[in-house]
Amino acid sequence: MSGTFVGMPAFPVAAREAVRDATLRRNLRHATRTIRDRRARAVDELSDWAQLREAGRRIKDHTLRHLDHYLLQLEESVTAAGGTVHWAADAAEANRIVTDLVTATGHREVVKVKSMATQEIGLNEALAAEGVRAYETDLAELIVQLGDDRPSHILVPAIHRNRGEIRDVFARRMGDWGRPAPDGLTDAPAELAEAARLHLREKFLRARVGISGANFMVAETGTMVVVESEGNGRMCLTLPETLISVVGIEKVVPTWQDLEVFLQTLPRSSTAERMNPYTSMWTGTARTPDGDGPRAFHLVLLDNGRTDTLADEVGRQALRCIRCSACLNVCPVYERAGGHAYGSVYPGPIGAILSPQLRGTGSAVDASLLYASSLCGACYDVCPVAIDIPEVLVRLRERVVEGGPVVRRGTRVVLRPARGHAAERAAMRVARWAFTRPTALAAGQRLASRTRRLHPRRLPGPGRAWTAGRDLPPVPPESFRDWWRRTSGGRDTGPGTTDGTDRGATA
Repeated sequence: MSGTFVGMPAFPVAAREAVRDATLRRNLRHATRTIRDRRARAVDELSDWAQLREAGRRIKDHTLRHLDHYLLQLEESVTAAGGTVHWAADAAEANRIVTDLVTATGHREVVKVKSMATQEIGLNEALAAEGVRAYETDLAELIVQLGDDRPSHILVPAIHRNRGEIRDVFARRMGDWGRPAPDGLTDAPAELAEAARLHLREKFLRARVGISGANFMVAETGTMVVVESEGNGRMCLTLPETLISVVGIEKVVPTWQDLEVFLQTLPRSSTAERMNPYTSMWTGTARTPDGDGPRAFHLVLLDNGRTDTLADEVGRQALRCIRCSACLNVCPVYERAGGHAYGSVYPGPIGAILSPQLRGTGSAVDASLLYASSLCGACYDVCPVAIDIPEVLVRLRERVVEGGPVVRRGTRVVLRPARGHAAERAAMRVARWAFTRPTALAAGQRLASRTRRLHPRRLPGPGRAWTAGRDLPPVPPESFRDWWRRTSGGRDTGPGTTDGTDRGATA
């Protein structure tokens, strides 16, 4: 990827600041709870949701195993339909391709459909460096752009803003980017939407170049698919003469029949709708002079760390992601810390496993993202393609602590164990030794029980990193093993108990 957000500290530092912002937490709490409650109702309407989820997982896994085949088929299909395919190994190459294509048209303005891939590579900044101004047309992305802000959510980039803040941004900055906000603008949703509509209308009618991503690409026909809720995407995809789509290579699906599964699961998991208000599909270029759609279509297939991620049999699950954001809306960490703390355009649980794989774990931000989770598993439960995010997090944590083989830029290298984890590695070796020796484990448990009143709530030395955010759990008066022996497995409760349990018994 093009790098973390400039100046972003590691996740624990950024999150500590975020949780002190009462307004941010209130905005996030209201928005995420509203979205996830609506999603739950929408999913419950389908009796075959579990089967759709499993079908989506299998389609994605099959496609990833045969990605080389389907990408070549996609290239052939797009070319046959009149489009041009470009391959970009990294962000720099993708930005160079797109800026060259835009400047070749002679135009200095582009309109954009909401695109995570173009945010990932920093395309707007690359275009600005060449004198090209990119206008975001999604309402939330417009709010972020006008406010010199950063997106904090995959689906709702301005989720951290309330209506009053949005009104202030519109009133202060709209005039710098085009048509100013109306005088006397209030924070009523209808007025804010109308101000954005009037501001964007002139850009739609004037633009000759459009830039988009794609939610899916159908290999058998070369068809691009964009799903959205506002209609701005339809305007960007049909009015410009030149359309450039930057899409991650993992977004391909083999057939239209496969696409059907995701057009059922994505809307319900993202916006809690039975179907998207706008589902735009295009194949190549307009075939007739007076037909709708672009006269020139360019598809930029973006790798940028994806084939490296594909090489990890556990970590490649992240490439199934269809960017629904359901995992963000149920995550207790995201709800309290917000998206900016993740230092990436991919926040939340999916960002915690995707960003470190695409970018590596060399920066403090990326290394810390692996620990931005309670491992509660709520993200896995709601994922429409069954990405086991906790499993991947544990795998990546192991890689950071223990080191080992990994693929970087197509080459297999061996990572050294990260600094600062020596005590953790030593503790795990001691635990492994004890757990494989029942007599030693039992002796340690009895010693811990008898000295429990002397135990501190915080660990000293290297252990401080673990107890800085949590209390040590109290040690029970006896181990489960001793309780079982004393009570004959709960049948003989003994004095002081009536329900077959002991106040201090624990597993």
